[in-house]
Amino acid sequence: MGGRRDPAPRPLRCHLALPQALNLGSQLSGVNLAKGLPAVLPGMQGAGGPRGRGQSLGRMGALGQPWLIRLTYLLTTLELTCLFMQFSILPYLSRRLGLDSVAFGYLQTTFGVLQLLGGPVFGRFADQRGARAALTLSFLAASAFYLLLAASCSPALPGTYLLFASRLPSAFMHGLPAAQMVITDLSEPEERPAALGRLGLCFGVGLILGSLLGGTLSTACGIECPTVVALVANLLGAGLSATCIPASTKHAGADAAKTAPPGGPQASVFDLKAIARLLLLPGVLRVFLVKVVSGFPSGLFMVMFSIISMDFFQLEAAQASYLMSFFGVLQMVTQGLVIGRLSSHFSEEALLRASVLVFVLVGLAMAMMSSVFHFCLLVPGLVFSLCTLNVVTDSMLTKAVPAADTGTMLGLCASVQPLTRTLGPTLGGLLYRSFGVPVFGHVQAAVNFLLLLIIWREPTPRKRDKVR
Repeated sequence: MGGRRDPAPRPLRCHLALPQALNLGSQLSGVNLAKGLPAVLPGMQGAGGPRGRGQSLGRMGALGQPWLIRLTYLLTTLELTCLFMQFSILPYLSRRLGLDSVAFGYLQTTFGVLQLLGGPVFGRFADQRGARAALTLSFLAASAFYLLLAASCSPALPGTYLLFASRLPSAFMHGLPAAQMVITDLSEPEERPAALGRLGLCFGVGLILGSLLGGTLSTACGIECPTVVALVANLLGAGLSATCIPASTKHAGADAAKTAPPGGPQASVFDLKAIARLLLLPGVLRVFLVKVVSGFPSGLFMVMFSIISMDFFQLEAAQASYLMSFFGVLQMVTQGLVIGRLSSHFSEEALLRASVLVFVLVGLAMAMMSSVFHFCLLVPGLVFSLCTLNVVTDSMLTKAVPAADTGTMLGLCASVQPLTRTLGPTLGGLLYRSFGVPVFGHVQAAVNFLLLLIIWREPTPRKRDKVR
């Protein structure tokens, strides 16, 4: 430990033209999520070590870390904006092609299943091939997706077959998990929730811009116009990823951990045992199950929300879009201004319990609501719980696995939402037809109350001071 050392590289901080508190529900700045988890496993130094950070920065070329983080946020916003443009026109395109509600359900289920299966594999690919390859692959897959979608708009081509074929590239469309991996690798552990939370802001911007542009462009220039714009935008994203994103954002220790020993077999991207192995690490399975179980009931409600807004709330299309915009804006405000402040005062375990507790209260209120006004009153609590749950669990899980496996872990986390989209329409529709809207509140309150009793038995770690 003696002797003169070179000055340690200055820790990287995400300075954006946005408040430091902006988060997707993870603006938990300063919360040490690793508390209560095993201290350090071999190779689990994470992306926060100063030495590894300096070695990683040395390979980033002219594009420094702050600009690289800004570019990652920009690419995420671009990808999500195009995705929500597609969502806004898909029902109208399906109707024009003659698909009924059953066929449209199959189309959505196909998208969910492919994303569910592709998430963990894509995450492992990102760990092995690096951030540049992962982001480039995601944008190229999205380009193929929008190309087939644009072709399905042509009357001269078999539109229905092309529409279903356009779902196939979605198995590799995981720009958000790839961006999460980059942010995880480049952020200090105690600042990781805040950095991940800013991706939630990107989600909100993409939701609002994508919905607005999709409707405006399809009305002014035809239903195929948003798909062409999305195609061009994703080709631009692929070019930026290939030229500006470094080959690897992990530090040298993580790179060594993911490299096969000399003469040994190269680990396969499709090695399911290696993917499942992460869930068996200490502390991982518990947090992952909380993430899945706690958010699933509210996910069922959101899957059925379009039908509930028409049948139960009696909303017109324009009114429903205003409500969704309110939901998106509230999400950005919550992630950007609320969770970040709380994360500087409370541990991640405490915030996780708080999110489950609020889920219980929101579920009870949802069971008693009878109008859209009542729903608007409980939306802030619902948004707070969803954002906090997603951001805190993502941060905790990436700290509980080796730095070389953060991409795979984030890929597993990214499969939770497709799982809800896959099972939600069938299960949610059955519950809605049999018991009505109050059942979603009852299920949410009951599931999260039982979960709260289980996780409350474990001691809450105190928040540690930030690492200097």
